[in-house]
Amino acid sequence: MDQVKQGTDALFILLGAIMVLAMHAGFAFLELGTVRKKNQVNALVKILVDFSVSTIAYFFVGYTVAYGVSFFSGAETLAAKNGFELVKFFFLLTFAAAIPAIVSGGIAERARFTPQLLATGVIVGLIYPLFEGVVWGGKFGIQGWIKTLTGAEFHDFAGSVVVHAVGGWIGLAAVLLLGARANRYRKDGAMSAHPPSSIPFLALGAWILTVGWFGFNVMSAQTIDKISGLVAVNSLMAMVGGTLVATVMGRNDPGFAYNGPLAGLVAVCAGSDLMHPAGALVVGGVAGAIFVSLFTLTQNKWKIDDVLGVWPLHGLCGAWGGIACGIFGSPQLGGLGGVTLGAQLLGTAMGVAWALAGGFVVYGGIKALMGLRLSQEEEYEGADLSIHKIGATPDREVSW
Repeated sequence: MDQVKQGTDALFILLGAIMVLAMHAGFAFLELGTVRKKNQVNALVKILVDFSVSTIAYFFVGYTVAYGVSFFSGAETLAAKNGFELVKFFFLLTFAAAIPAIVSGGIAERARFTPQLLATGVIVGLIYPLFEGVVWGGKFGIQGWIKTLTGAEFHDFAGSVVVHAVGGWIGLAAVLLLGARANRYRKDGAMSAHPPSSIPFLALGAWILTVGWFGFNVMSAQTIDKISGLVAVNSLMAMVGGTLVATVMGRNDPGFAYNGPLAGLVAVCAGSDLMHPAGALVVGGVAGAIFVSLFTLTQNKWKIDDVLGVWPLHGLCGAWGGIACGIFGSPQLGGLGGVTLGAQLLGTAMGVAWALAGGFVVYGGIKALMGLRLSQEEEYEGADLSIHKIGATPDREVSW
């Protein structure tokens, strides 16, 4: 029976890893559909190559930093318990690789290729795993300190803060360091519209992400005996809440409608194992409102050229999810309890501060050493031809 359970657990988490791996196709198509046509190829290539760099960085450095587990041993040792530790690495790698995928959407259309890959290696190998290790790996005794101070540890079941808020706030630092796209905001105060190049591809990306998210959340249990239908239904309700609120507030704009479910799912990750489904619906709805309101403010009022809105979508909705876990996870609002608002506020603030500081250090350092941005000519021509020497329609656009 032990052997059967080990095999079942390995299969369970492997299926989760595959579902979250598929989400990276969602990141790619969401970005492809949002950017202008001359940057579509770059969107596809970035996500794939970033994932590959993330794999190397996390396998050899990041996973050890987070959990103290090294893979420098024989294959016989690695295959123990049906290779559970290996598939657990695979599953958590797909989370880690989401960080550069999130950042990619914010800095699209004007970032150089090689510097972004270098940033990915540092972020996935060091910056992200340090905070991941604190929350999920029990590193440095910080969870114990939070519990002593607030009565409970910081709870983040599936990564509202650990993954999404961290990715979103790192992305904000990168966006601010890069600056806006050429001619996006003119000196006379006018703005140049850069509408999405393909609503169907944007919608496809959002659908792939939405479906994969049920692996992201449900499989965060990591073993079959801890699987919970509550997580699945809470994810569903948050998705629906985010969709409906974003559609109404966005006045039926398809960009808002298809980012709404993602906002809800980002927010529910932290407390999806604790909340009542009605609470998850509210959390998702608030997240949808946060995304529409803050995306509009950042683009139109604050003139922060965050192409896919990764800071409001992941950074702010992720932070809201961390805090909301302490509200809607409480028994008074139908939750299972075991959390405190104080712990959630403190843990969320720590994640935001670490990510913002890490983002400025990594991207600021790379900017000073080798530059982050395409030249004016390269940006005008588009990242596809400038970097990859081929456009999305190569019968008409080929650069040698």
